Amino acid sequence: MPKLRSTAAVFTTMSALAATSILTGPSVAEPFSPAPCALHRTDVHHSEGVDTWNSDYARPAGALDAVMIFLSFPDADPRTTPAELTADHFPATSRFFERASYGRFTLRPHPLGHWLRMPQPSTAYAMKRDWSAADRAAYLRDAFAVADKEVDFSRYRVVYFVADPDAPGVDSDATKVVNLDTPMHVDGTDVRRVVTVFEKHPPDHLVLAHETGHVFDLPDLYHRPVDGKGDWDTYVGDWDLMGSQFGLSPDLFAWHKWKLGWLDPRQVVCVRGAGPTRITLEPLEAGPGVPVRGAAGAPAFGLGRGAKLAVVRTGPDSALAFEVRTSAGNDRAVCRQGILVYRVRGGAESGGGPVEVVDAHPQTEACWENSVYPPLADAPVALGESFTVPGAGVRVEVEDRTASGAWTVKITQEVAG
Repeated sequence: MPKLRSTAAVFTTMSALAATSILTGPSVAEPFSPAPCALHRTDVHHSEGVDTWNSDYARPAGALDAVMIFLSFPDADPRTTPAELTADHFPATSRFFERASYGRFTLRPHPLGHWLRMPQPSTAYAMKRDWSAADRAAYLRDAFAVADKEVDFSRYRVVYFVADPDAPGVDSDATKVVNLDTPMHVDGTDVRRVVTVFEKHPPDHLVLAHETGHVFDLPDLYHRPVDGKGDWDTYVGDWDLMGSQFGLSPDLFAWHKWKLGWLDPRQVVCVRGAGPTRITLEPLEAGPGVPVRGAAGAPAFGLGRGAKLAVVRTGPDSALAFEVRTSAGNDRAVCRQGILVYRVRGGAESGGGPVEVVDAHPQTEACWENSVYPPLADAPVALGESFTVPGAGVRVEVEDRTASGAWTVKITQEVAG
């Protein structure tokens, strides 16, 4: 098996590392969605544009193989086994993506099965959330060096380095995706990003699914306060895994499913022109074999092929999105059902509010006992309600639910006088 480049060359590459926001521009843009309401992908990292796909990222379609490599340290004897740590994340992570993609994507884990010893004590790598480039470079340099003796990286599109959670220098807050400004060339393939896992045992809920979303070019949707204090969930609340992995309704937004290629073009309705447009939208969670509730409240099947996203273009780089969220699939614990409305900005960077949920009930809150952000837990427009999006001149009315479980909505764009 071909080995890594020299230590000096590897360190030069690794020194150009940072968190998920390091990369700024796409290398190759592949045509993706020709829809008239598709926002253009911009140069910001993890742009929400859906007209092209950045080929630097693996596209989550079909089956992708992921390797899990377990790293121990000289200053600690692991108290868990690789099998236990694998079970912390799988099959839960694979099941999340299978449901979210309607069976179009399968993430196949390949755990190494035994510990690999790092050359330095865990404390020597100074792990923390805002990790310095030099310390992170040293960690990854050593991790690749010990792993390349046993792992053929050319076989995998996703790489997880999992650290011994009980080693004294391991900080669970440091878990994140590392983007390599210069790809690591090993075993005849370029490794462009690595998921570094430092989670406790057992880990945070769906944390690996969130980090894996970054591997597929999805942005962070949480709002990180400048001083580290305050609420992180003001942008999207419970409504997307890329906001909070603890959300009551963590299924990915329909916009993200469009971006990832899990929605067919006919499942996206572009609302254009003045006057009302009546649309039948299927619940976001509905797919083959997934039961939803019909008009009479009984389980209904057969959904999954109809429209799931309505879009109103509001500017050169902005749009309003409308989708149905119900208690099914990844959203079984949803707080309130109805039409969820959110703003999308293609030029907003990861962590800078590329998606913001619009609250249809700004005077109330809900599910205080378990919502990550109760003010947005009741954001959807419920059956029989109408709502005008502030500042957009767009009105949505939820008129009916069909016997099959689809929702009938009327969207009206007001004409400026």
